Amino acid sequence: MIQSRLPFRRNAPRRSLGVRPSAGRVFAGRVSTGPLRAGPVRSALLAALLAALPLPALATPALVVDADSRAVLLAEDAGDPWYPASTTKLMSAYVTFRAIAAGEVDLETPVVVTKRAMGEASLHAGLSAGRAMTLRDALYAMLVGSANEVAISLAQTVGGSVEGFVDRMNAAAAELGMNATRFANPNGLFAPEQHVTARDLALLGLAVTRDFPEYLPIFETSEVVVDGKRLESENTLLTGYEGTLGLKTGFLCASGRNIVALAERGGRSILVVLLGATTGRERAERTAMLMTEAFEGRLQPTGLSLEAIPDRPEVPPQDMRVRLCTDAAAAYETERNRLYPMGLAGQPSYLDAAIAPRSHAITTWLQPVTVKVPVPRPRPAGPQG
Repeated sequence: MIQSRLPFRRNAPRRSLGVRPSAGRVFAGRVSTGPLRAGPVRSALLAALLAALPLPALATPALVVDADSRAVLLAEDAGDPWYPASTTKLMSAYVTFRAIAAGEVDLETPVVVTKRAMGEASLHAGLSAGRAMTLRDALYAMLVGSANEVAISLAQTVGGSVEGFVDRMNAAAAELGMNATRFANPNGLFAPEQHVTARDLALLGLAVTRDFPEYLPIFETSEVVVDGKRLESENTLLTGYEGTLGLKTGFLCASGRNIVALAERGGRSILVVLLGATTGRERAERTAMLMTEAFEGRLQPTGLSLEAIPDRPEVPPQDMRVRLCTDAAAAYETERNRLYPMGLAGQPSYLDAAIAPRSHAITTWLQPVTVKVPVPRPRPAGPQG
């Protein structure tokens, strides 16, 4: 097992850019975060509908970019809004890196888990309120272990409040030209007003690697151990695809499985953004397939720069919950498996490397509570006057 270390080193067919048919948005507009329940009749109808959808209606955004030239090699629905899930944490990291560069905090600044953070859904790190870790370790816990509670605590430490930190996230998005992006929280848990596009996530991923390459070892790490609890990255390319430099995955029922991935081979870097995959296998295999096609020259520049891809902020994000988190999900997954069989039993896989996991150990401590005791004002010794 390779141990991470600091200091960091520096160094109709689908139409690209087109509009999905309206069938692709049949179930958009819902706002609940959990699985949807369906009775037998409704489940059968949903399954039949999903099975009948043509390929364009099953399309989800995909984007492949030459990270050095920023040339677009493939763009499918890359400007359509999407729920980001935990890819949101890329912006949380970027804002934190900026704060470190500005001298507001440093890698040894304590990050204390707060009661508000422990109120988040999907707690990952097994922490409790009052536990603390260094900001360095908080970055690992957030980016590798995708710890939602740590993302909130980090935001409070860096921004003074979650709201102040989110303001910084949106300001940074505007500066980077992420025209259809809006952040509502630091961890990517569902919020109806929170959305990104594949184009915007690619801009963010490239900004992270361009502005702060010294932090790439965090993204290359495939597991963290927090007080003995092992949290593995959902990015299986880190241990299965040669040259992977990481970045971030994410999943919500509403978003499907998202990824922003960077790999380097032969002195060339390729960035892939894939949104709305059905399973972790599909996400990883499709990403690796696109990277392989790019590295082998089978994907050629389209003539567009990344910035030239038009964002479509007027379009509502597609909601994947009916497809992924209802009784109809099995029919949808079967169709996706037919389209993307790579890595299934008896099928070849693009994840053909055996890379030793990189691990980072985190030890927390109980932060003493500072209590401000009021100091009484001196009282006069006797009557005045």
